[in-house]
Amino acid sequence: MIPLARPQIGEEEKAAVLEVLASGQLAQGPRVREFEERFAAWCGVKYAVATSSGTSALHVALLAHEIGSGDEVITTPFSFIASANCALYVGARPVFVDIEPDYFTLDPAQVAERITPRTRAVLAVHLFGQPCDMDALAAVAEAHNLILIEDACQSHGATFNGRKVGAWGTACYSFYPTKNMTTIEGGMITTDDAAIADRARMLRSQGERTRYVTEELGYNYRMTEIAAALGLAQMPKIDARNEQRRANAARLTDLLAPLEDQGKLVLPRTVPGRTHVWHQYTVRVTAGREARDALHVSMRGRGVETAVFYPTPIHRQPLYVRLGYGELDLPVAQRLADEVLSLPVHPALSDDDLEQIATAIHEALER
Repeated sequence: MIPLARPQIGEEEKAAVLEVLASGQLAQGPRVREFEERFAAWCGVKYAVATSSGTSALHVALLAHEIGSGDEVITTPFSFIASANCALYVGARPVFVDIEPDYFTLDPAQVAERITPRTRAVLAVHLFGQPCDMDALAAVAEAHNLILIEDACQSHGATFNGRKVGAWGTACYSFYPTKNMTTIEGGMITTDDAAIADRARMLRSQGERTRYVTEELGYNYRMTEIAAALGLAQMPKIDARNEQRRANAARLTDLLAPLEDQGKLVLPRTVPGRTHVWHQYTVRVTAGREARDALHVSMRGRGVETAVFYPTPIHRQPLYVRLGYGELDLPVAQRLADEVLSLPVHPALSDDDLEQIATAIHEALER
């Protein structure tokens, strides 16, 4: 079976973990600080704050900006649920706007249309490794004095006009095992704002700047030294692995182009000026949900793991229906939820694997 994702853990990562275990310093310590410094430099920002997960990073980022009850956060309905849940965590209300069909990212024009006096932030998700239109979103945020938060949990190293995502507003990353780089579990907040970084460090550690002096309600969202050691070992490899993902995506596009010409698939698009890092290679099955689901099952039978990200838009999830979002009509997100299927694109794939993936799709759709 060709897996959808394959975390790459080498000898450097193993040695780094053993060194931590031998040191006796297992909780947040010098390796976490070094990881923060190196990750900030790689992103091109002044500060990075490590957390226990991408979700905790999102939660802390909103808290650090003092977003709370009565505030609105404009975001996408087509993402992992944590992108919207973080607004609920702080008592704010997510406001969903539709997405660009070719890129799966927020439509900036619709963002501008949904701003109200209660709007405090725009939370932009760089989905599947594709950057949002950051010039347009930053202009909207600046014009309306809004906080710009980037959910870069799937987009480590992606760029917009040569500038890395994560360097536009306050950004959040995930290091979950399936991501382009992993610490098994872990997250990171990046920012150029010293006050936001300071507040985020306090909030991730029980609301304490000084040990046992609790300034406000905080959380146990610290990163372990083991996770940071893994991150430090992964960082020298991330750029080459992203380049391999781009090469794999280009090969898949070449192999699958005849199916797009026949109208059976829509292949993922890239945008000039944006560097995609291909966390997922997501095609659209034009015949709709039943055909997409059948292809998903058929691919597994042919030895290729695929996945649907995401089968239900956030505003149609049971929780959000109960919160009053059920009648919201976002036609692009709703249509894409019926069509999307993600294929393996990770850097461990061989040329033969890519050929097998493409052959399996051709055969399944020809039947």
